[in-house]
Amino acid sequence: MKKYLKISFIYAICALIGGVFYREFTKFNNFTGVTALGKIHVHLIVLGAIMFLILALFTKHIEFEKSKLYLPFMITYNFGIGFTVLMFIVRGIYQVLEINLASGTNTLISTFAGIGHIALGTGVVLLFIMLIKCAKDEKKVND
Repeated sequence: MKKYLKISFIYAICALIGGVFYREFTKFNNFTGVTALGKIHVHLIVLGAIMFLILALFTKHIEFEKSKLYLPFMITYNFGIGFTVLMFIVRGIYQVLEINLASGTNTLISTFAGIGHIALGTGVVLLFIMLIKCAKDEKKVND
C-alpha cells in the first residue's frame, strides 16, 4: 500500500508542477488561447495520483502484485502517462510560442502522442485483466 501512496504522491507533485508551468508559461508569453499544456495537470491528477490511490485501496483486498501481468502493467501504464505528458509539453510549448511546425514535425509529435496514448490504454486493459483474474482467483480460495 505504501508504494502506491508514494507513487500517487509523486504524480500529484508532478501535476502541481505541470499546472504551475502551464499557468506561468502562458502568462509570461501573453498567450490566452487553448494549449495542450492545459491537459497536463488533469491527466497527471486523474491517471496518476487518483489511479494509484485507488490501487492502494485494492491492495487491502486483492494481491495483484503476484500476478504475471503486474510488471507489464506498471511499465506500460507509467510509460504511457510519462510519454503522453511529455508530448503535451512539446506540443504545448510550440503552441504557446506560436511556432508553425513543418508537416513532418507535426506528424511526428502526433505519432509520439499516439504511442503514449496506446501504451496508456494498453496499461488500463492490463490492469483490468489483472484485477479481474486476481479477484476470480481470490474468490476460488475463499470458497
